[in-house]
Amino acid sequence: MIKRIFSCVFLALVMLFIYTPILVLVVYSFTDSTVIGVWEGFSFQLYSDLFHDKAIMKIVGDTILLAAGAGIISTILGTTAAIGIFHSKKRAATVMNTVNNIPIINAEIVTALSLALLFAFVLTFINKRIISLLIGHVVITTPFVILSVMPKLKQMDPNVYEAALDLGASPTKALFTVVLPEILPGMLSGFMLSVTLSLDDYIVTAFTKPETFNTISTYVYNAVKVPANSALPGLRALSTLIFVLIIIIVILMNVVKKKEVRK
Repeated sequence: MIKRIFSCVFLALVMLFIYTPILVLVVYSFTDSTVIGVWEGFSFQLYSDLFHDKAIMKIVGDTILLAAGAGIISTILGTTAAIGIFHSKKRAATVMNTVNNIPIINAEIVTALSLALLFAFVLTFINKRIISLLIGHVVITTPFVILSVMPKLKQMDPNVYEAALDLGASPTKALFTVVLPEILPGMLSGFMLSVTLSLDDYIVTAFTKPETFNTISTYVYNAVKVPANSALPGLRALSTLIFVLIIIIVILMNVVKKKEVRK
């Protein structure tokens, strides 16, 4: 009993430590005070200013388009790679899985610097362009798609694919009508994870983006560097909206997973 109480208290303290800064940010997004800690009455002024700021809205739109593009490409590449690894021989699959884990374990600054050097000295025609930024995000997100799809491939009954071939389906048709529907939850999880990672990324973005292009992460970083920046209060509202959106996505994904388990 004492051990259980201690575990609950410890968990509550950890959760409080993690979420208190976010909750403070959320609370002070509903007042138009320029300083956190000074309450000037309940107000939606920061949200109104945020949605009327065309520059920030453009940055948000560009960030979402970049994340969606990176998510789609990485989902296609990651799913294809996962299927290839799954059907490879054991030794080759082990090697490819190890190679896939390197970008995940590797420090992101190393990946970012490597991409920047590659684009600067080898692929100069795409250096510091939107395409270089997109490639950078695909590089860091594709391994997570592979990790999301592989468990679904292992759970799938291999006889189903063989049965489709025996019934006259071509390998391509069997892939799209049998395999992909079976691993679709893993693909969706990988896509959502890719989008989240892309939205959140700063290091790779800073090393590969064009000078005139900003994402939410780079905009926030540049704004925070100037303490007297008038855009700082509005960032409280933007951060709150992002946090609420992520919570909604997580809840929806958990609901879908529970339905799958029941089925």
